[in-house]
Amino acid sequence: MKSIFFIFFVLFIAFSCNNREVTNNHNKAKIPLKDSAIYNASLARRLGADEYGMRRYVMAFLRAGKVKITDSTQKATLQMRHMENINKLAKAGKLIVAGPFLDNKEMRGIFIFNVESIEEAKKLTATDPAVQAGTLEMELHPWYGSAALIETTKMHKSIDKKANSF
Repeated sequence: MKSIFFIFFVLFIAFSCNNREVTNNHNKAKIPLKDSAIYNASLARRLGADEYGMRRYVMAFLRAGKVKITDSTQKATLQMRHMENINKLAKAGKLIVAGPFLDNKEMRGIFIFNVESIEEAKKLTATDPAVQAGTLEMELHPWYGSAALIETTKMHKSIDKKANSF
């Protein structure tokens, strides 16, 4: 009897491991996890992935700068030019993630640059009109993340209803 119980227990554990699920807390949908992904060597090579599917990037933390613009027209114009620069960098494949923080504190947002060196990221940062005006400052850090992030811009285009970014 103990051996039958043990066999059922082992089968239950094996079945459970092969049918794992993750709950998406946003919409409570259950998403099955695959135990074995299909490795795509050509995709990994195209994305510059290492053996872990990762690569180097540079992450920028955008902080509020020392310059404060109070004129609403100047502010709006500068924001529009800042967004145009973001879109230009994204289209060139140099900026793969960008977005503001929503708590309106000193830390304003992030960029993830598709470059491997701080020096190259500094050159890209210098093209931002808000950085040039002193309303934003960038803090740059080398970062190691999934090579799949490079596909973010392409994917974003298919879900951006207003087509106003990337």
